[in-house]
Amino acid sequence: MKTRNFLVVLLLLLSVGALVGGGAFLVFPQGWMGMTPELILQHSPFKDFLIPGLILFTVLGLMPLFVIWGLLKRKDCKLAQLVNIFPDMHWSWSWSVYTCFALIIWIYMEVYFLQGFHWLHSLYFFYGVFMLVVVLLKPLREQYSLKDK
Repeated sequence: MKTRNFLVVLLLLLSVGALVGGGAFLVFPQGWMGMTPELILQHSPFKDFLIPGLILFTVLGLMPLFVIWGLLKRKDCKLAQLVNIFPDMHWSWSWSVYTCFALIIWIYMEVYFLQGFHWLHSLYFFYGVFMLVVVLLKPLREQYSLKDK
């Protein structure tokens, strides 16, 4: 239970940051806080921040909220179960893994497209790795295992 609650807090913090950042890019696709598409997106396939903002808002903002709901309620979700590659685990545990990898991939792609590095990239990369370690802890795996249930 403690491990689950810790994961919920980690997911919630990720979600809040991504909803704010992604939401800002959706509202201001031409840039904000000194970030302009010409400066930031010159090596990416995007002309403005609309698509990156939408991806950030949904994948790292809304998806963690969906995962939190699943972790807390343990409800069945046929749609989420369709893409559960760990059939012996509850879908919310699997989607926790997906969220961790989504964050790690997001940061990797950010560094690749920006062709630059900021200390926040390290912070969020290791945040994703740390969340993955928490998800893989034995108490959490046992709590969300569907074996013998």
